[in-house]
Amino acid sequence: MHREEICENCGLLFVFPQVGRHDFWMKNTLIPLSIAFISDDGRIMKIVDMLPGSEKVYRGVEGTRYALEVRRGWFARNRIDTGAALQDMGTLEKFVSTVE
Repeated sequence: MHREEICENCGLLFVFPQVGRHDFWMKNTLIPLSIAFISDDGRIMKIVDMLPGSEKVYRGVEGTRYALEVRRGWFARNRIDTGAALQDMGTLEKFVSTVE
């Protein structure tokens, strides 16, 4: 929140203690983001492009353990789509560094 920019390969990985449906919104977020909802076994279940400043609730999907927010369009530019299976969460580190 409140960031004015994010580097091309930076992102924020949310790790939830419980598998479930986790919803997001963009209030106080100044840059457009994409979010992937990821299952416990590393499968991308849904990707959503989100609008900055929106109070719309972006609904996750049941069975989500992780959510990964990156610059809007990052998944498309890297040819990563719904159904992609990550071998392990270390795979994410190959593509996305943490936001400092």
